[in-house]
Amino acid sequence: MRKFKKIAATSHPGETLVQGPTRRRFLAGLAAFALASSLLPSERGRADQPTGGGILAENFTWLTPPEPASATPFTRADGQVTTLAAFQGRVVLLNFWATWCAPCIREMPSLDRLQARLKGEGLDVVAVSEDFAGMDLVGPFFERLKLENLAIFLDSDGALGKVFGIVGLPTTLLIDREGRLVGGLEGPAEWDSDEAVALIRHYLQHPERV
Repeated sequence: MRKFKKIAATSHPGETLVQGPTRRRFLAGLAAFALASSLLPSERGRADQPTGGGILAENFTWLTPPEPASATPFTRADGQVTTLAAFQGRVVLLNFWATWCAPCIREMPSLDRLQARLKGEGLDVVAVSEDFAGMDLVGPFFERLKLENLAIFLDSDGALGKVFGIVGLPTTLLIDREGRLVGGLEGPAEWDSDEAVALIRHYLQHPERV
């Protein structure tokens, strides 16, 4: 599989980026996930990847062929356990973030706007907090940023992030309507930009297996 990349142009002075041994562990985790999931009995086809320029398209990494996404449980704001299978039939933008992550904080409002814009077309933005403190920290954070369209999801023990090999935050993965991981991006992005919306709409408008 190709390596996930980060959008260098969106980094800012003073921010910590994933480099060196940490970055290698991140990439190794992704490779291990792809290898393990490739052993699952499933009928797979090559993803019909959208085309187009722009910094997001250049840095978004495609997983070819797509692989089944993890069934590892995580929790909702009310403490109920859920999995990615609960979103079957919808396109999922799975975002891993934390309240202490400066790029994540800047990115969250764009994810909130994206959810409002594309929810009716079949998109669920699943922003999963990696904060150990859970709702005690994430609830007030959502109120402070006035995030009205995103639901709160928690991975307080890091289990979901671990199975996907997540090390750098934010990291965002795209999952198609059949629950297959089709690609992802390490680093922040303007997810409600025309470029990002066009990328996601490609999968919203192709519900059949490709």
